[in-house]
Amino acid sequence: MADLQDHLYVAPTPIGIPADTTDAPDGLAEAPTPAETDIERARVLLAAQLVVDGHNTLAQELDRTHWHDLQHGSAFLDTDIPRIRAGGVGAQFWSLHVPPGPGAVQETLDRIDAVRTLIASCPEALRLALTAADMVQARDCGRIASLLGPVSGAALGDSLGTLRAYHALGVRSLSLAGTGWTADPAGLTPFGEETIREMNRLGVIADLTGSSGATMERVLDLSKAPVVLSHSAARALTPHADNAPDDVLRRLAANRGVCMVSFAPDQVTRRADQPATLWDVADHVEHVREVAGPQCVGLAGSYGMSNDAPHTVGLEDASCYPNLIAELLRRDWAEADVAALTWGNAARVVREAADAAQPAP
Repeated sequence: MADLQDHLYVAPTPIGIPADTTDAPDGLAEAPTPAETDIERARVLLAAQLVVDGHNTLAQELDRTHWHDLQHGSAFLDTDIPRIRAGGVGAQFWSLHVPPGPGAVQETLDRIDAVRTLIASCPEALRLALTAADMVQARDCGRIASLLGPVSGAALGDSLGTLRAYHALGVRSLSLAGTGWTADPAGLTPFGEETIREMNRLGVIADLTGSSGATMERVLDLSKAPVVLSHSAARALTPHADNAPDDVLRRLAANRGVCMVSFAPDQVTRRADQPATLWDVADHVEHVREVAGPQCVGLAGSYGMSNDAPHTVGLEDASCYPNLIAELLRRDWAEADVAALTWGNAARVVREAADAAQPAP
């Protein structure tokens, strides 16, 4: 672990946060700088446990980004290997979403190939992870565990054989949003129900972000494995279509699933006339914890975009996780709850989804 800690924090500087550490007055857009002791304590906690990021969209940029930009630092993106390490990220899900259409399966295969090629091209930084044990092994040798998924449900082509092929290629999560088999008023068509059963059998995690309320409820009725919301904040605080309603959050405890709170500004902003800040993200994290329970909340930076894309103030790039953890510590979060938030809950879902899987008949 000493080598891992040596690589984690290269003097990260909070970005876009003013020096004042007091509570901001009403209407102030900027987020506060947590006290230096809180930042240092956050770094210590992250070095011990690290973050599992539920939604990195960098795969969409791979056609325009050279591998070495990521290894040595990219001036054009909000994420690269140095900033991932500086943020204390030890594992991340690589979103493989593609637009729906007749070419979705081919585009998904191309995207899987591109991410696997990237991982193989950065052996000192990245390691493919198929299981929770792989995540721990990657973390313990100073690599960033890379999990493939979610893929788009529309990229199944209404074929369970395609689902099995994606799983064989390493995909461990599938998004249910935007498919014909989740558009049914009952939440799932018969094919959709069969898809959930096959995902459970394989150990592929169902991602409910962006799904209809009926689909979320039906999947929670049917699934024998934990689900995730890969990048959802609380709809009770910000009425965004990708956010989770409280009735779904309440059901996560019985399912043992996890809502991974997005940092995307349009999903977390609390004031229409002000930019989103890390305060807003902290509010969403606390709301999910209060409604679903501390075992059902995680983080999703939703990084992987260009630097000039909209970002939440104080969480502008992948190095900024310590800022959020420090803010939660200022709100009297217990260290055990922080550890569950950053690594424990997401790793448990990966492990329990695999445990629920069954061999093919």
